[in-house]
Amino acid sequence: MTSEDDALPGSTEKLMESLYDALRQLAHRERVRVGRPQTLQTTALISETYVKLAHHPTWKDRPHFLATAATAMRHILVDAARARLAQKRGSGKVAESIESAFDIAGPSDSDVVRIDEALAELRGIDPRMASVVECRFFAGYSEEETAQILKVSDRTVRRDWLQAKAWLYRALQEEAER
Repeated sequence: MTSEDDALPGSTEKLMESLYDALRQLAHRERVRVGRPQTLQTTALISETYVKLAHHPTWKDRPHFLATAATAMRHILVDAARARLAQKRGSGKVAESIESAFDIAGPSDSDVVRIDEALAELRGIDPRMASVVECRFFAGYSEEETAQILKVSDRTVRRDWLQAKAWLYRALQEEAER
């Protein structure tokens, strides 16, 4: 990215306008990763993200804004999955790897919630690894983009990504065994 890419126009509203195409791609990617819930369309996800981010005082740079938007979108989608599960009253749990969420059909609502809970636990152990998962898995950023956002090397991102996937796999299996 050039310094022009990192220049911020100011308010969240201006950022949403100037980065709308990038946010639309991000929202679409997020929806695909959680199985495209029919109750929340891409435009609605962007709108809810705006509401969540509207009162944020400052943005460091473009990657900071996009990473925060990705996290907000994940929270919105996880909340929607939890709401749908509350209506269904849940079902049986089956061990599943983090990679299985990339399946074409997408993960179920319970999978989205389980991954989010495991990610919250990982954040308590290693916040940077959890941030790598948010950037790589949920936002779909490349290793290079993730490294730039987190201000670490590509190699660190690669190592954290491998360790985080292994940790999440074990956590999801342990939860399924309970």
